[in-house]
Amino acid sequence: MFTGIVTDMGEILEITQAGDTEIRIGTGYDVAGIDTGASIACDGVCLTVVDLGNDPRNWFSVQASGETLSKTNLGDWTKGRRVNLERALKVGDEIGGHIVSGHVDGVALVVDMRTEGDSTRVTFEAPGELARFIAPKGSVALNGTSLTVNEVDGARFGVNFIPHTKKVTTWGRVAVGDRINLEIDTLARYVARLSEAASA
Repeated sequence: MFTGIVTDMGEILEITQAGDTEIRIGTGYDVAGIDTGASIACDGVCLTVVDLGNDPRNWFSVQASGETLSKTNLGDWTKGRRVNLERALKVGDEIGGHIVSGHVDGVALVVDMRTEGDSTRVTFEAPGELARFIAPKGSVALNGTSLTVNEVDGARFGVNFIPHTKKVTTWGRVAVGDRINLEIDTLARYVARLSEAASA
């Protein structure tokens, strides 16, 4: 489990195609405190650490299956790309965002951006089958970041990014046309399921 509070921006150092795709990610984390087999959310995708080291800088490697590549934006990753990182939640940790599983539901598209003061308002378009789970003032995880939805218009929804968020995550680099990993809030999914059951 994760909280959607990004704690590091990693950099893609190497991508190797051999069976599954292996990705080496440079990090500011102290890899001495990371175990092989640990889970790290990389742009919101829960991935398992398969190797790690510190030469010439701290790094860890993860593997992505064909299924993961087909359901997320990992297939768009290239060397040098920055990605949002979060280590798994420990018992007793503060939940500053919302409960995030790291299981991406689909890929949203950035369709518009505009400046509002020092902030940036970004409009996304969600896959049609997921749009019904997104509500104004509800939570979503986008590229692993816990965010509040401002408004919803059909399959499109808007999120406001304050300067701090743009500085400590990859959201300062977003552009129209970017494909974004989307995870629906678990509570929203349960509420929708209960509503369906009640009306059946």
